[in-house]
Amino acid sequence: MPTGPEPVTADPPATADRPPLRRRLLPVIALLLLAPWAAECSWGGFAIDDFLPVLIFLGPMYGGAAILIRETARHLGAGWPTIVLLAAAFGVLQAGLVDQSLFNPDYLDDTQYADTRAAAEATLVPGLEFSLRQAFDYVGNHIVLTICAPIVLIESFLGPERRLRPWLGRPGLAVVSVVYLLGSLLIFSDSSGRKDFLASPLQLAFAAVLVVALVAVAVLPRWRRTRPRRTRRVPHPLWVGLLVVLVRIGGDLTPGWPGVAIALALAAAAGGLIAYWSSGVRWGQRHVLVAGTAGLVTAAAFAYLVPPYSPASPAAALAGDVAVTVITVALVGGAWWRLRASPAVHVAAS
Repeated sequence: MPTGPEPVTADPPATADRPPLRRRLLPVIALLLLAPWAAECSWGGFAIDDFLPVLIFLGPMYGGAAILIRETARHLGAGWPTIVLLAAAFGVLQAGLVDQSLFNPDYLDDTQYADTRAAAEATLVPGLEFSLRQAFDYVGNHIVLTICAPIVLIESFLGPERRLRPWLGRPGLAVVSVVYLLGSLLIFSDSSGRKDFLASPLQLAFAAVLVVALVAVAVLPRWRRTRPRRTRRVPHPLWVGLLVVLVRIGGDLTPGWPGVAIALALAAAAGGLIAYWSSGVRWGQRHVLVAGTAGLVTAAAFAYLVPPYSPASPAAALAGDVAVTVITVALVGGAWWRLRASPAVHVAAS
């Protein structure tokens, strides 16, 4: 992709290597809007009248992060392992350094989730004073909902020739980086964002070191190596989705330290099995789509059972849940239909 300034008066001629400006910006804008919605609205966190404010105030941070992570991986020629690791780094950065919800025991006290405090304190890590259960949920939801599901949805709507290519050059990446930093600074400084809490130096140092470590592992050259496809049995994409759903539900069945251990074991087992399947010659973009959005579909299904952060009228809450269902079905169903003639895509290169 070219790295010079983009013209703003007219689209450049379309070529095989450089689509028109509007075609390159459309998926960027879509990801900018979809990431905050998936992160905060898709599971019932907000009533329908709060959807637009969420997109406006959280879009720069969540959407900016999703764009930067996706573009970093695609510019490096890396695949989903890099995206997942960078998403984990973002999850730690967001919860540990930006809004610092990971270390703030009072973070949910002014919401309808105040009664989850006791369960969180059952898995406190000595010395660092944060809940491992909450850390797993916060970071895991950022990986699944904020980053991976929006990226796989937008890429699945694109043709194979654009799906794995970068969308932005250096000027575009610089603009998105500034947008992300300003959005994060807004949350850090706002009273409803960090909630006037500041973690201890040890906690901040721990989060910063973990972020750096995850980023360092994410950019290792091994994720950019092309590996031979193998002839092995690959299940139907819907079976891959069922596996992800069962892991998501199974990780929440047991409280305390046993529950955390089970959740981590299930996530590791599912990740290993998906990585094994993805090296098969019959693994395609529909498998990637289902694996990446099964968590989003599960969150949307359970939205009817959870309250929004702030009290809302029953009508507004129900309207939000119905809207979540309609949007999720439209996005996932539309992407599945779009891929009806799509060729197989190796997950490590996608």
